[in-house]
Amino acid sequence: MRRELLKECYREAVGLLRENTTPGGVLACVRNKKSVGRHYAGIFGRDASICALGMVASGEADLIRAARDGIFTLAKYQAPNGQIPKYVKPELGEVDFWYAGCIDATLWWLIAIRFMDRQLPESRLGNELAPQVALALRWLQCQEHQVWYLLQQNEASDWADIMPRSGFVLYSNVLWYWTKKLYNMPSAPQTRDYANLLFWPFGSVVPEHRRARLLMHYIRNRCKPSPFYLSFVNFSVWGEEIDIFGNILAYLVGLGDASTAGKAVSNLLAMKANEPHPIRVVGIPIGQETALWRLYMQRHRQNLAWQYHNGGSWPFVGGFWVMLLARLGKEKDAWRELERLALANRVNDWEFNEWFQGRTGEPMGMPRQSWNAALFILAYRTLVDGARYFP
Repeated sequence: MRRELLKECYREAVGLLRENTTPGGVLACVRNKKSVGRHYAGIFGRDASICALGMVASGEADLIRAARDGIFTLAKYQAPNGQIPKYVKPELGEVDFWYAGCIDATLWWLIAIRFMDRQLPESRLGNELAPQVALALRWLQCQEHQVWYLLQQNEASDWADIMPRSGFVLYSNVLWYWTKKLYNMPSAPQTRDYANLLFWPFGSVVPEHRRARLLMHYIRNRCKPSPFYLSFVNFSVWGEEIDIFGNILAYLVGLGDASTAGKAVSNLLAMKANEPHPIRVVGIPIGQETALWRLYMQRHRQNLAWQYHNGGSWPFVGGFWVMLLARLGKEKDAWRELERLALANRVNDWEFNEWFQGRTGEPMGMPRQSWNAALFILAYRTLVDGARYFP
């Protein structure tokens, strides 16, 4: 175990977050000509909220303040209906809600608030933002199926914002279930039950609701069982590409049980999803010859097979991967993957690249990504302190 490498990566991660801190919170990545031109140099709803988890876990007073500042900045620009924006640029007064909406920014913002309150009870963040929290929860409930208790969304409207997942999306509904548990919402068990029925429709349980039975029947007739949850389910179409990020989160927050999680992890290792860097976010990329391919996936030539959201390796997701391994008692594997994650962040003299090509390992995207730093900190603290940050 190269402990010095891990300690150095931790120091570099803290330094990167300080470098990207502004009065309004932490930027998604370092400010430069390219990041400004591509609108990365802003306070992103999901990025700043995810970063808050690691910034709080660091125990560094200035990073905790910056995390808090980001949460309040996003609250300031909350839409009248309760939605948290995709990103804001406070210095310009610019607010962006994406094309077809951005559902996970609101989810991660709510998660970050409750996370901070649990780790730092004296922060009383939830009390200060109680009206905004209530409005955000109400907005999400308006996106919810009124029988299945699952969120509904359009294509390309979560973190994988040039992917064709729509209808009921695994990733977003895992976050919804986590949010419901954090806020003690009474319908959390129903969300878990219907998520397991629709995203893994191969079990023996038969739902009472007729339309759920029909939807499951369509899938079972045309889809082979897999150890993984489907990435999305819509009317007569679903995703078999394996949303690795969504599956990791599902087991971290308890949507799936531990025995099933162990099988999923074994299969991810067998398919070498953690190579060349931990970890790819899609198991089987969507090809241009398939029905799920969309022309917008060619945008910036970014989402081709083994790239970006379509099979690229993302270090911040690697942090969640490390924590899942630890959660399942795979300590040796968790430490090994944390070391490999540090090596990925060290590429090009600690560039903390946004993502890597899923086969060649070539560094891609924007450098100096804040959430790569924050999730390394959170994973490191999980292993060093034996902390448990997930329900």
